[in-house]
Amino acid sequence: MADAESRTLETMEPNPMWDEQSYEDEIEALAEDGLVYRVWGGDWCGDCRGQLPDFGAALDAAGVPDENVHHYPVEKEDDGSKTGPNVEEYGIELIPTVVVERDGEEVARFVEEESAPIAVYLADELDS
Repeated sequence: MADAESRTLETMEPNPMWDEQSYEDEIEALAEDGLVYRVWGGDWCGDCRGQLPDFGAALDAAGVPDENVHHYPVEKEDDGSKTGPNVEEYGIELIPTVVVERDGEEVARFVEEESAPIAVYLADELDS
């Protein structure tokens, strides 16, 4: 198998039922040139299965190039801690976590149970 960064999360497959017309502002914010999305999740994780397909659809609608979306599959240890690529470097404790970077600097972060869906939350963070 290829290195961890080339693996994908099945849960990032875009939800075909996602309503693009309801999220035009969010799509515009996510489409900003130069943004890189780093997504930690697990196909075994209920929160990821519930949230990431819509986020995948939002990135797809925004036309974000595949090379700007990095998937990091995470496993859960017996003690509940998370292991996987770049988990320690980025301080990942809960999934899904999405880190948005611009020019190598973190500009927004969604962690598991924020007050809004991933695309909405990150669009608000990017606009502030």
